[in-house]
Amino acid sequence: SGIAPVDLALEAADHAGLPLMAHIDEPPPGRSEVLPRLRKGDILTHCFRPFPNAPVFASGVVRPDMRLARERGVIFDIGHGMGSFDFAVARAMLSEGLAPDVISSDVHLYCVDGPAFDILVCMSKLLALGMPLVEVLRAATQRPAEAIARPELGTLAVGAVGDIAVLRLRPGRFTFVDAVGASLIAEQRLVSDGIVVGGTWWPNEAANDLGDTERFEAHAHETHVDVVSRHFGHGHD
Repeated sequence: SGIAPVDLALEAADHAGLPLMAHIDEPPPGRSEVLPRLRKGDILTHCFRPFPNAPVFASGVVRPDMRLARERGVIFDIGHGMGSFDFAVARAMLSEGLAPDVISSDVHLYCVDGPAFDILVCMSKLLALGMPLVEVLRAATQRPAEAIARPELGTLAVGAVGDIAVLRLRPGRFTFVDAVGASLIAEQRLVSDGIVVGGTWWPNEAANDLGDTERFEAHAHETHVDVVSRHFGHGHD
């Protein structure tokens, strides 16, 4: 209990030559114990989580330990999931120049039908909050690959794997919801036209079969995760 498991995990990470991923939930241990232990290349997931243990004070001011972690080179990962993304926290962090390094969905049984849905919904939320499109794309491709030391992924450079998702911005009026039930209206969102895997094009047949906003929002998980599931049988993981 307490901080001991974190210290053991750090030892294991050192032995394996891998980064440690940690999140800060209900104490013990608290953020004052966990966050200072994370080193350059380690990953803090659920970095825009709501209270308790949010990265900002109730006033909206970013906690000093988050700035110190960024300066040390700790990687900030969204890990949206069911309860780990708050629009107010995200706005505060972004306004202070602390954008996430990695955008991830943390999709599981309890959030695949909202509020996370899939990676494209998570990316679209950051886009709606003002994060530049190129940075949103990089945070979902290149930077995650770098974080896990897989430089052959997340890039279209010569010699890379070359698997890609073909995305486009769909205009409209879309309502996104965060983990605490707050809403955000957006005028565009990312959708998937298909994927290229191993040199083969797999179209997303549902991409152009989305009518009104309500239907689109009700089936937001069909934009990307389901196209992978249909063609490869992996389901939502």
